[in-house]
Formats: sequence, structure tokens, C-alpha cells
Amino acid sequence: MRQIVLDTETTGIDPKEGHRLIEIGAVEVVNRRLTGNNFHQYINPERDIDPEAVEIHGITNERVADEPVFADVADAFWEYIRGGELVIHNAAFDVGFIDHEFGLLQNKRGGPRLGPVADHCGVLDTLAMARKLHPGQRNSLDALCKRYAIDNGRRVLHGALLDAEILSDVYLAMTGGQTALSLAGIEGATGGGAEGANSVSGIRRVTREGVTLVVARPSEAELSAHRAKLDSIRQAAGECHWDALDEALQELK
Repeated sequence: MRQIVLDTETTGIDPKEGHRLIEIGAVEVVNRRLTGNNFHQYINPERDIDPEAVEIHGITNERVADEPVFADVADAFWEYIRGGELVIHNAAFDVGFIDHEFGLLQNKRGGPRLGPVADHCGVLDTLAMARKLHPGQRNSLDALCKRYAIDNGRRVLHGALLDAEILSDVYLAMTGGQTALSLAGIEGATGGGAEGANSVSGIRRVTREGVTLVVARPSEAELSAHRAKLDSIRQAAGECHWDALDEALQELK
């Protein structure tokens, strides 16, 4: 499975108010392994960035003044994400901005349409996933890093590529996978992606050394009640799946 862990930075909160993308960062994960084939691009939004947004991500008007406009990078970005599953924290925000940019592009140049994202990509919202796993708790990216012992010490300000790299660690930890993978020698990472992907997560493996496992065995009364329950299942259904499991276990002994 090809997944694209993605984040964006913007000039403001709402594209309906004319706000635009200023940074896209994405990390490719194939079969739960970071590939190093990352996508990172700053974008000239063709408008001013709100001061409140600058306080969050630190990207100024001067920083993106000489960057390409979205129309110049749209095709490369589309080819990168098309057909993959996008893994995004609060997906509605980022997908809304991306679809808005594709819509503006369509109005400008016509021709084959790019987007909408959900028509050509899967979308997995890690914020919604985290809320199901941890109801009633804080589920921001920083909170999840703390919960899963992911090192986010570099995250002084928001940044699309950095946040995508951190989110890839968080997502793999949330879904029970390995996160610390060496990308030494892998080419194709852009914008410092390999450095971020090479960082070692704070996940700790538990050792059983010095630990004695206590096995609680059923009493004769409990065994008798268990057998009676299985007999009642056989009589009612004509079979009991427990019998097949018991036979399989006996073969392993």
C-alpha cells in the first residue's frame, strides 16, 4: 500500500476568504516503510500572509516571494499524490486548501482537471483516528507525540515537511508499526526529508528479562461449567467452533 503522509502551511485559516497554500510537505510510506521519496515545496501565494499565521509557522512574505506559484508545481504535486492514500492530521483543513488551489487553477487554464483529491486518493484523518482511540483526551500532534514517546524536539514552529515526518512516526506508532528506519543511501528525498526520516523515535521496547509470568489455571468447577456451555452450543447449533480450535492446539503439542 502506498501512503502519503502530508501537511500544509497556509496564509490563513479559510480558503473561502482568499487564503492560499504556502508550503506542502509529504512523506511516502509503502507497506509501512518510509521510502525517502518525499515531496517538499514552498509556494508564492500571490497575496500577503496573515500575521497570526506567521506566528504559527514562521513563514514570511519575504520567504516565499521568489518561490513558484501553485500553477507551476501543481502537475508534479498531482502526480505525486494521485492514487495514494493521504494520511493527514485534521484532513478536512488540508484537503480543503488543496482542492481550492486546484479549483483556482482550473479556472485559470482550463484543460484536464486536477482533483478533487477525494475522487483520486484515499484520505485517512489521523485526528479522527486519535479521537476514537483516545476519547476525551488532547489529540493534537504534540499531544500524540508525548503519548507515543515520539521525539518532536525540532518542532519549535509548524513546518509542513517536518510535521509530515513527525506525523508518519505517530501514525505508525498508533497503528502498531515500526517507525525508526534508516534511509542511509536512499536517494530522492528533497527538502531535508531524509534527515527527518532518519531520526530515531522515542518508542521503547519492553524486555521480559527478570519478569515472571503468572499463569492462572481454571479450577475443576470452572472446567466443568465450560464443558457444559460447549455442550449446550453443540446441541443448539449442531457444531461448536471451539472444537476445531481445540483440535488445532492438540496438533501443536
